Amino acid sequence: MITRTDVEAARGRIAGRVHRTPMLSVDTEIGGVGWFKLEYLQRTGSFKARGAFNRIVSASEDGLLDPGVGIVVASGGNAGLANAFAARALGVPATVFVPENAPAVKVAKLRRYGARVVLRGLEYATAYEAATEHAAATGAVYCHAYDQPAIAAGAGTLGLEVVEDLAGQVDTLILAVGGGGLMAGVAAAVEGVAHVVGVEPSGAPTLHTALSRGEPTDVAVSGIAADSLGARRLGDIAYAVATRTGVEPVLVDDEDIVRARQLLWDEYRIVVEHGAAAAMAAVTSGAYRPAPGERVVVVLCGANTDPADLA
Repeated sequence: MITRTDVEAARGRIAGRVHRTPMLSVDTEIGGVGWFKLEYLQRTGSFKARGAFNRIVSASEDGLLDPGVGIVVASGGNAGLANAFAARALGVPATVFVPENAPAVKVAKLRRYGARVVLRGLEYATAYEAATEHAAATGAVYCHAYDQPAIAAGAGTLGLEVVEDLAGQVDTLILAVGGGGLMAGVAAAVEGVAHVVGVEPSGAPTLHTALSRGEPTDVAVSGIAADSLGARRLGDIAYAVATRTGVEPVLVDDEDIVRARQLLWDEYRIVVEHGAAAAMAAVTSGAYRPAPGERVVVVLCGANTDPADLA
């Protein structure tokens, strides 16, 4: 469980290490959306850098980090990139376990950041098991892709920025959900101030399934956004925060995600990965319909994609 206090503490740890990403005012005819939070401009191309720095710095503060052993993470891409970047910036080694089908662009970046990359299995769950075994054997600090308090609290710092930049004049933040770290952090950060809508592909409904069954439950994973929203189960932290704060789940289809991603390019020359476009798809598909006058922010959380299919 995390609260706004945890998010505020995270902001202090990561200050000067990550970007305060900008807000963009949006044409109101696009489904009632008022602003985009341009988090895809974050270091390493996604929000994950926030949680990575918070986890590694807090582990060092707590005396848990051996600088000679460093950190380990399992990731389909973005969490690995963020933790490899943060580890390099903080002067400690990083080992990253990724599925064998991880996008080549992300694997190449991992190696450029100096990480030792280990390919294991075809799903995140297999890479995760191997990474936890590595942590147990070596004493490396394990940096979970989403289900650790420091990771989620770090991600939530973007929610504090949204509220401050809009002087509290925001009703709803719409964001993508995979394992739920971003959702948990942002929902904790804006609790009592704004409502959070968690959007996920219909082929990876971790939040929807957890809320309908009353607990995080494994789901089958498929679809165009599986490289970034491919967790098989919602994190325990995300479930606790979602139920406490009333996060609203929304499902979108792959076709809606593709159209939303193309629209962002056509209308705004914004290039995001399919996972990030899922948040926009909630509005453009009509899966989420803002009420008249509702002040809505869509979080565009990652840009690690191949833009070749954008016309």
